[in-house]
Amino acid sequence: MKKPLFILTAALFLQSTPIVHAQSADTTPICTDRPTKANATCTVPQGSWQLETDIGNTTHDQHGGVSTDTLYYLNPYFKYGLNDHQDIEINWAPAIRVRTKDDGRNRSVSGAGDVYVRLKSRLFSDDTVSMSLIPFIKAPTASHDLGNDRWEGGLVAPIGVALPRGFSLTLGPELDLLADSDGHGHHAAVTGLVNVAHPLTSRLSLAVELWAQDNRDPAGTIRQRSADAALIFLVNPTLQLDAGANFGLNRSTPDSQIYLGLSHRF
Repeated sequence: MKKPLFILTAALFLQSTPIVHAQSADTTPICTDRPTKANATCTVPQGSWQLETDIGNTTHDQHGGVSTDTLYYLNPYFKYGLNDHQDIEINWAPAIRVRTKDDGRNRSVSGAGDVYVRLKSRLFSDDTVSMSLIPFIKAPTASHDLGNDRWEGGLVAPIGVALPRGFSLTLGPELDLLADSDGHGHHAAVTGLVNVAHPLTSRLSLAVELWAQDNRDPAGTIRQRSADAALIFLVNPTLQLDAGANFGLNRSTPDSQIYLGLSHRF
């Protein structure tokens, strides 16, 4: 899943220049926070709506004889541009299925996910470097057995850098406040990633990244690492399609995650 819980997407690279406010939103290429775990530094143009969603997202993990498959049918983010440097974003997955196999016994749980609300503010943007801040909060609305019934939140600070030869780099530091696994109190989780994007053609781009999270639960720190890659196709200035895969690099990280997605500004 995306994220629960940074980085210039290849779609932002397709822009490759700072936002020009005199230019119509209809002709400025769409800039998204997908498909990778990265968040772009750009915001949705003032007065515009934007939808970014998985249209199929499956995660597989097998550990200690237990196999878990998690399927998101849709995982939409709805965004609205508040002004020329801020947007508000709401995420809610209406249909999730988790299937577990343990010693030949199958168990399946279905339902809706938690609600995430984010406010993205672009601090600065020039020809070389840009940065935004994204505070967020999670409301515990998930169906039984699909969430932890606890309020959580955090802060993401994506930094985008234009590199020579058409490459772009995004760094994604994040600090989250997560619920303790025993149900009492909260603790910090620190996330970071490095994302590099480059166009393959005028419409198709490739993004690769390394992602890491240290979840410092009092019961024991959980360290997750993944290598991710995605392709992004710009159908027209307001419509983007994507596909990607994430691969766990240690035992604490899900083995694989494969997804398709769509983004549209309107």
